[in-house]
Amino acid sequence: MLLEEATRLLVPVILIASVWLLLRGHNAPGGGFIGGMVAVSATALMAVTRGAVVATAALPLGPQRLTSLGVLVALAAGVPALFVGAPYMTHLWGELLGIKVSTVLIFDLGVYLAVWGGLGGVCAAALGLEEDAP
Repeated sequence: MLLEEATRLLVPVILIASVWLLLRGHNAPGGGFIGGMVAVSATALMAVTRGAVVATAALPLGPQRLTSLGVLVALAAGVPALFVGAPYMTHLWGELLGIKVSTVLIFDLGVYLAVWGGLGGVCAAALGLEEDAP
């Protein structure tokens, strides 16, 4: 009961921390992988307290679609380089409304989504095996 209430408070904080790690990763330690792993910890916590079905349902788009979207976003990050004559996956930097942006962030976002979907789904499924046992 206490862990369920704590989960209700902790999951949003964990997810905010994971996004913070994602966003700071292209300039400092962090990035898509570690941000995704922190998001997986929120999914694992939900699976422990509320069950694997609820944890899997809480993943945006579900684990398979989230993983697929992540891979597509990561692959798409290399396409803009082709339009400027650079090799695929050459990362480009620019400014948008006075903020420095790059294709590195798009790549990191893809990694974040793929890690969260893939490992979040595996984690929830592994923790849900006990629910299926007779």
